[in-house]
Amino acid sequence: MIVRAIGSYYSVRTAEGETFQCRARGRLKKDGISPAVGDRVEFTVHSGTEGVLETVAERDTYLARPPVANVDQVVIVCAPQNPPLSLQLLDRLLVLAENRNLCALICLNKDDLPHDKEEEYLHTLYGRAGYKLLVTSAKLGRGISELQRELCDRVSVLAGPSGVGKSSLLNRIQPGLRLRTGEISEKLKRGKHTTRHVELLSLDCGGLVADTPGFSQLDLTDVKREDLPLCFPEFVQIAHHCRFAGCMHKSEPDCAVKEAVASGEVAKSRYEHYLVFLEEVTAQERSY
Repeated sequence: MIVRAIGSYYSVRTAEGETFQCRARGRLKKDGISPAVGDRVEFTVHSGTEGVLETVAERDTYLARPPVANVDQVVIVCAPQNPPLSLQLLDRLLVLAENRNLCALICLNKDDLPHDKEEEYLHTLYGRAGYKLLVTSAKLGRGISELQRELCDRVSVLAGPSGVGKSSLLNRIQPGLRLRTGEISEKLKRGKHTTRHVELLSLDCGGLVADTPGFSQLDLTDVKREDLPLCFPEFVQIAHHCRFAGCMHKSEPDCAVKEAVASGEVAKSRYEHYLVFLEEVTAQERSY
């Protein structure tokens, strides 16, 4: 498995635990194959610990941003402040996970900071949609054992904007990692990127977790218009009550989702973000 990628060099770990530094065979590029961290590969040893990638096995799952293959789950890390909590970004990341058929777990970090009722609100908002929420503080060590249990024996990727404490959480879970952490820019109120490459890190409990560059925006290029409603689990639960099959929950009459929003059964913020995303993916498809 490729566990690290920097430029055109790939660190490949064998089942026996040996690590080889490889470059990709030229024909892979000709075939349009770009190896990624998490890929299962075959390689030829040239000398010592150096080799050449020969083949890349078919992927079970793939995330383009960050580029990681064969992931089991996405842990979306957010914070109540420093940087400010963005529910729209959180929903974008959840849509990405659902579109890739990945399990998603929400982690509210920086529990040591003042956050009024954010924790209770998120539990209600996303619990209703079927998501699990963990509350942690990398600074104080709160919730770390619970998060570690979720990472054991799985390949996970931590996603979320820079500055929410992804690397700090991993340092708490596995202190020997000594990952770089950064401060929040007081001027911009967002984090500085401290992770410059993608790497799968081994945990003592048997899991692998991707330490990835942070990002603040996420496009929905790969999400098809007709698939977007399926990326909101709470919509799926009630969509069979809509008058029309394939209802897009926007302007159709007798839409069960819109009725659920009006009654408070479905969160208004989730529905509003859905409409934003729907307009976005519709515009993208028209431009093709």
